[in-house]
Amino acid sequence: MLADKLIQYTNDYDLSDIHIRANQPLAIRVNGEIMVFKDDIITQVELEQFWKSVLTKKQLVEIVNNRDLDFATVVKPYRYRANAYYTSYGPSMVLRKIVSDIPEMSKLGLPTAVNDAIKHKSGLVLVTGQTGSGKSTSLAAMIDQINSHRSENIITIEDPIEFVHKAKKSIISQREVGKDTGSFARALKSALRQDPDVILVGEMRDLETVSLALTAAETGHLVFGTLHASGAASTITRILDVFPPAQKNLAQAMLAGSIRMVLSQQLLKKKGGGRIAAFEIMTGTLAVRNLIREGKMSSVTSTLQTSAKEGMITMEKYLEGLKEKGLID
Repeated sequence: MLADKLIQYTNDYDLSDIHIRANQPLAIRVNGEIMVFKDDIITQVELEQFWKSVLTKKQLVEIVNNRDLDFATVVKPYRYRANAYYTSYGPSMVLRKIVSDIPEMSKLGLPTAVNDAIKHKSGLVLVTGQTGSGKSTSLAAMIDQINSHRSENIITIEDPIEFVHKAKKSIISQREVGKDTGSFARALKSALRQDPDVILVGEMRDLETVSLALTAAETGHLVFGTLHASGAASTITRILDVFPPAQKNLAQAMLAGSIRMVLSQQLLKKKGGGRIAAFEIMTGTLAVRNLIREGKMSSVTSTLQTSAKEGMITMEKYLEGLKEKGLID
């Protein structure tokens, strides 16, 4: 059975992802590298039987009609975030192993500016990077830090839920898009009526979601959000670009008024094996807020370069530091 193979490979390798394509060799990703097992062919029947065993009837209809589907599944003792889709080979699937133990912020090597940003009671904290850059892990550690040290009402909106949080000092409600709610925007609108202190928005990609998140951050809530962007300046640009031209000035003012931090990250191969995170940090200083309000995105990077005292650093400078320490090539 395919489920048994998933358990076997996850047991035997420190993998991040498992790639399955009908009638093709199974492949895994370990430390950023793809490994193909040419003698282990996964048949279309095996894959379709697995889908029938883990997906709801509604999800099975969706994968047939839409030709792709995001979901989360448990193959005990492991949890995976998965994407099912069709290719020229037929049905295919990629599963990302979810590390169930939420790491402490200190063990992730998150910059000290992150500690300062999450102490606020309101405002917007953005964590950005490409797929597989560790955004979810960093956010889980931040939420756990708040959960461990503050008495708050935390609401998360995720697609899918990866790290499962248990209430500590805070109370916490986790909602999965497609299962517990219809969309990020719908859940976020609802969250504002649920007496929240902290809100995590798993993906900010449309006008309604971004607008609601900015409003929440401005009105006394600490809002965490993620999006795919490669640096602090491009993150700000991506947020503002979802607004039509007529609303651009208002959006700039709202973002300038609420931004606490942008943490942009990537995962790199570490010398000697394993992986290490690299970060770019922009904090919501008066200078940064003024640049956002005035729409001067081109000046953000130069501000990062000259604001180390405020906890800021460019990705280029951070990479230089890792090279000097002999941690990366």
